[in-house]
Amino acid sequence: MSSGRPDYVDVVAVRDDRSAPAGETTVIRLLGLLPGHWPCLPEVRADRIRLRIALDAVTDPRAVSSAVSRALADSGLRGWSHDRG
Repeated sequence: MSSGRPDYVDVVAVRDDRSAPAGETTVIRLLGLLPGHWPCLPEVRADRIRLRIALDAVTDPRAVSSAVSRALADSGLRGWSHDRG
């Protein structure tokens, strides 16, 4: 990209509640709540999900972070949170 920004952003979600569904189920729900046109490479563990989301001219890291936070607020993803660390 000519703007000097990275080509992707990594977003991490972590399971805060052991009774919440594991990462393998949660990643499907999470991806279903994000824009379908975002190219994404998920890395899934039982308690942690990392999404590597490709950026383009109209998708910036702030938009990705905001969309992921909104998705994680969905009741179907209760027990998971956005790891901003």
